[in-house]
Amino acid sequence: MMTFDGKVALVTGGASGIGKATVMAFARQGATVICADVNAAAGEALKQEAAGAKLKVDFVAMDLGNSDSIRAAAGEVLARYPRVDILVNAAGWGDIQPFMQNTPEFINRAIAINLAGPAHLTQALLPPMIAANGGKVVNIASDAGRVGSGGETVYAGAKGGLIAFTKSLAREVARYSINVNCVCPGPTDTPMLATRSEKLREAFLKAIPFRRFAKPEEIADAVVFFASPQAAYVTGQVMSVSGGLTFAG
Repeated sequence: MMTFDGKVALVTGGASGIGKATVMAFARQGATVICADVNAAAGEALKQEAAGAKLKVDFVAMDLGNSDSIRAAAGEVLARYPRVDILVNAAGWGDIQPFMQNTPEFINRAIAINLAGPAHLTQALLPPMIAANGGKVVNIASDAGRVGSGGETVYAGAKGGLIAFTKSLAREVARYSINVNCVCPGPTDTPMLATRSEKLREAFLKAIPFRRFAKPEEIADAVVFFASPQAAYVTGQVMSVSGGLTFAG
């Protein structure tokens, strides 16, 4: 039995990495999924790939670093569909560098994509959820936001903000039967991780008790759980999916 038949899900950063794995996981379980991404070519390619597998995936171009782009894309989505039942704020962006080397542009971009973008998009898509008295919001933060991460200070700060945003929004929208939860991945085998130095990746591996990186699909599994009927009584929660890297925090 398909869990998400008749549901519409939107996943940001849906054209690659964790976002793409999440798009495909929902589509395979019967949802119509909108992939929102700044990379239109990759988004359209994913749409074609899904169509070939007889899965329902749509695409909308969205730059999470630009609030006007976010609001316009959200309007486009709500013109196509009555509402988004499941919103997954999966897109993220960062780089490893000492905080004192961060340029003002870097700081603004990291906060925009990792925190302000999800806030703008969630606000734009909530009214139909509130009217329907139901919906799911799943934010993908990072264990960097729970325990800190050297060389990722602003990224960690923005992701920590996303965790607090999750808990606060959960309180505000519980009266409308809307669940808001957060998944915090540890190091995951994505294109973003591939850009890191071999030395850094080896250090990550040594620190992870399971001695391997997460697969994007393993993060998607946690997202799907939070969006499913099985998590109907769960809200304001933060789940770390990190192979045991961060037990406390």
